[in-house]
Amino acid sequence: MTSVKILCPTGHLAFTPMEKDSFMRGCELKPDFIIADAGSCDMGPRPLGADQHVSLAEWQRHDLEIMLQQSRRLGVPMIVGSASDTGTDRGVDQFVGMIADIARQHRLKPFKLAAIYSEVPVSELKQRLGSGARIEGLDGRADADLATLERTDRAVAVMNADPVRKALRQGADVVIAGRSSDCAIFAAPLLNAGLSPAIAYYTGKLMECASFCAEPFMGKESILGRVEADAVSIAAMHPGQRCTPASLASHAMYERTNPFREYVAGGYVDMTDCVYAQTDPKTTRASGARFVADPVCKVKIEGAGLVGQRRLAIVGIRDPYTIGLIDKAIQWARGKLEERFGPPGQTYQVFYHLYGRNAVMESLDPKPQLQPHELGIVVEAIHKDAKKAAELCALGARNLFYARLPEVKGTAGTAALMSDEILVGEPGYEWTLNHTLPVADPLELFRFRTFNVDAQACREAA
Repeated sequence: MTSVKILCPTGHLAFTPMEKDSFMRGCELKPDFIIADAGSCDMGPRPLGADQHVSLAEWQRHDLEIMLQQSRRLGVPMIVGSASDTGTDRGVDQFVGMIADIARQHRLKPFKLAAIYSEVPVSELKQRLGSGARIEGLDGRADADLATLERTDRAVAVMNADPVRKALRQGADVVIAGRSSDCAIFAAPLLNAGLSPAIAYYTGKLMECASFCAEPFMGKESILGRVEADAVSIAAMHPGQRCTPASLASHAMYERTNPFREYVAGGYVDMTDCVYAQTDPKTTRASGARFVADPVCKVKIEGAGLVGQRRLAIVGIRDPYTIGLIDKAIQWARGKLEERFGPPGQTYQVFYHLYGRNAVMESLDPKPQLQPHELGIVVEAIHKDAKKAAELCALGARNLFYARLPEVKGTAGTAALMSDEILVGEPGYEWTLNHTLPVADPLELFRFRTFNVDAQACREAA
């Protein structure tokens, strides 16, 4: 191919339902591939550790149904990465089942489906560690040791383009992939078309979040990329959006520790010298990326483990005196917890989230301390035992009423409970692995299954 057209309808399939109208506009332009990412770390470690999806199943089916029908109508491959939010084996199987149900419901003509699995047993990681492999920490984390793996309930490998390339080369019409680098699912068909890793992965970086790379801000709208040998031109499909040099360049820097580098297994895209040019009112052309190969292929491993049961209480504070001394009030409440349960960290944790003062960014908030007129405090307690978690949460919240502050002369008005109950939260998980593992072959951590799907059945190919 001299050029390849890719249609991306959403930056996170089914996190909220995709917008159909702009997607259908993109389909009118006859894309060569329909590609969407379906996962993220943004939801925190619980979905991976508990192996649960956070996108509603009804929304997942909604998005897959729209994409699959148009993929089969146009006769072009459809690729979905990080199936069901986390890309676990359960997530891949869930999406495969939905694809088969949609094919039966709409009596679609036969097609070939490839499923790529990326879950890595913790026992295998332990074996590799024992054989001398270094599981290297990212972003300041220490290298993983046996204790780290003991705390890990579930782990996934993050694939680069190679597994998806293999599935496409084997004739897959639909690819449902486990945990994937966002840009890799876009790079795969471009690499198979003979384009360079630089433009292939760069295209993926720009397109991964769909209309997030356009302006004004609109989520869940489609974009179309036209990829040539050394450049990609990206256009917004919503009539009220456009892709501009500013919107593309800013998205290239999105979610990066280094704004000019996008890492994948096998190297990174260097975007230092990229150039952006408006070519029509809705389209911007981007070029100038370089790919720097790593002599050792390192696959990212994500892992999560259970910490304990979570209980929550919500307290509101309107009293300006208590707000002014809120840190002292919390310190007093923590002291009463330590008297009863001992120091935190070993068996329990209690967090005070102050909505109205740094609840989102905490110590990273760049703004000076302000004096809000009211605070909403979410008290979050975690303990392996659910009853203990509830007791911790109740004591941690109610002692805000009794905090012994100087100059307090009354017994009322210090704090107000939204409701005098302890709320049951989902179990608490922690990220245990944000590491890389060296591999001899970028395919070695991934497994493949192929299915023949028609209106009657979904049969695994021999």
